[in-house]
Amino acid sequence: MAESGLHWPPTPPLDNTCAVDKNANSRESSRQDPFSPEAIDPTDPLPCFHAWFAEARALEPNDPDAMALATATPQGVPSVRMVLLKEVTADASFVFYTNAQSRKGLEIGANPRVALCLHWKSLRRQVRIEGVASEVPSQQADAYFHSRARGSRIGALASDQSRPLIDRATLEARAAEIAVLYPDEIPRPPYWTGFAVYAQAIEFWRSRPDRLHDRMLYTRISDGWSRSLLYP
Repeated sequence: MAESGLHWPPTPPLDNTCAVDKNANSRESSRQDPFSPEAIDPTDPLPCFHAWFAEARALEPNDPDAMALATATPQGVPSVRMVLLKEVTADASFVFYTNAQSRKGLEIGANPRVALCLHWKSLRRQVRIEGVASEVPSQQADAYFHSRARGSRIGALASDQSRPLIDRATLEARAAEIAVLYPDEIPRPPYWTGFAVYAQAIEFWRSRPDRLHDRMLYTRISDGWSRSLLYP
């Protein structure tokens, strides 16, 4: 039989950690590798996520906190856009901030089931999250809003996000008016808030040769998380 030209890597050992082969990424030591059984608590996906996110923040050249947010109407019409991950809580909620009157905000209000994806291209990794979104407390939204740059706060008031805009000059004029109206403190508009996505599933993906990628799925259960390897 003629050689196919394919080179199959050795089959890695199947274990119950958050991945399958601790040597697949040479950037990580065995203590830092979220795929290593020696390094990370295999019963909780958050240490794995934090280890990857820390490395992405150190090595990914652009916006390591950028994540795709997919929403859908109650009729199942989907939409997707990029938002920024601002916090991961101890109960595995992933927090971002936005205009609740935008398309994504209205769709979350009508159908809170959403999906997130962080893709770190230079590291050849991604994390997918599925869960239910809910608004953060107003005090939390206030605190984050007032930590933003002044121009970003002005923009939050100036933009009727997702609504039709006649021209850019109209937007810039509104921003200039708001800057004059609020020379000091800029109030958070009530429609600008945060959402916490309470994760029900978290999947880790890592690129491998010949598209035999690593995938490990964590699914929330009543007393913690279950883990399962997935075919690529």
